[in-house]
Amino acid sequence: MKRSLQRAGLGLALGMGALAAPQFAGDAAAQACTRKIGAVLPISVDWGRPIAETAKFVVEQVNEAGGVQGCQIDMVLRDDQTDPKVGVDAAKALVDIDQVPVLLGSVSSGVSMPILTSVTVPGKVMQMSCCSSSSAFTKLAEEGKTDGLWFRTFATSGVQAAVGAMVARDKGYKSVAVLYKNDDWGQDIGRIVAANLEKLGIKVTGLVAINDAQPSFRAEVTEALSGAPEAVYLALYPTEGTAVVREWLSLGGTQNMILANSLKSDDFRNNVGLEYLANASGTDTASPRTESAAAFVTRYQEKFGSQPNGPGLANSYDAAMIALLAMEAAGKDAKGPEIAAAVAKVTDPAGTPVTADAAGFAQAKTILAGGGTVLYQGATGNVKFDKNGDVSAPAVIWGFTAEGTKEERYIPLEDVDAFIASVQ
Repeated sequence: MKRSLQRAGLGLALGMGALAAPQFAGDAAAQACTRKIGAVLPISVDWGRPIAETAKFVVEQVNEAGGVQGCQIDMVLRDDQTDPKVGVDAAKALVDIDQVPVLLGSVSSGVSMPILTSVTVPGKVMQMSCCSSSSAFTKLAEEGKTDGLWFRTFATSGVQAAVGAMVARDKGYKSVAVLYKNDDWGQDIGRIVAANLEKLGIKVTGLVAINDAQPSFRAEVTEALSGAPEAVYLALYPTEGTAVVREWLSLGGTQNMILANSLKSDDFRNNVGLEYLANASGTDTASPRTESAAAFVTRYQEKFGSQPNGPGLANSYDAAMIALLAMEAAGKDAKGPEIAAAVAKVTDPAGTPVTADAAGFAQAKTILAGGGTVLYQGATGNVKFDKNGDVSAPAVIWGFTAEGTKEERYIPLEDVDAFIASVQ
């Protein structure tokens, strides 16, 4: 990753509360106290900072609405550098020193998992991830090892893996090599997409692990090319993804690429070269075509002056807003387990619908104070968690443009679920 930025110390311990938007006039109670929440996110990589900025935007709106239980929210943000050890150390500081009851993060499953098992579960802190998709979290929850403290607003790896196989089928590819990042997320999605491809009758010519921070990936790329694949599936992050694709192309590899959402990155596009990505099809989960999802896009554009095209932005928004709504529902000074239990009160299908903005949060405060429940209508639609803290989602296929990315096809949730069932 960008070591020069990391050395500069970007976001190693950035308190976000001081940057919050002005409060409603006369809201003296919200000025009287502050509550901290933690966030461990990869802000020293190009695609990680917008995810953190989106969570910060939520905090600003909540503070505008009077805060949580009359207290302003201070989001203490730490950089995990996509490194599990760095992430765990950051999370420990937030839990042990800042004593946060809620932790947002991380993005990488390989960072979120050790934080969950060694920090938040032992510390009885609720953890809400925007983007970690490994199916290992589902298994852990099924085994009763998350204590109900784990939630994520991003669908499992099975969705992206299914859509990746769907792309290969629809393009008529007969053989595909799979290259994946050698961490929890990469191993998971690589295994699932390879199984899906084979069930569709598409030959998997190689399943090759990529370790980051290597001086060269020639050996791995040569191995993947040995089966002469017609296309390549890439579940990598932008830094090693750029190096791998450059090596791939230099050795004569095909430009028929299927990309996980982790490569939806301006740096990846610019460093590889748009001219080499004309046949690349990206995959991602998507927001449903609902009024609440469209409203998020409008709010995001007004705030940041651009479309929310990066990975995980809508999911980050919903993760932060749901966590803060749950804090409001749980009551003043509630701890992690009480906040986790209150998630059901703010994502209740029978509850009063509330919008995902300052006005919606203010409305929710009144309803919850009166003993009611609410149905949060967010950037990814009406979020509903199952017993393992998982959500499902529709999907999109996207491609690169000179300006960023463009959606090429929207796949409704029903079609995603039907395809997954067909290959199982």
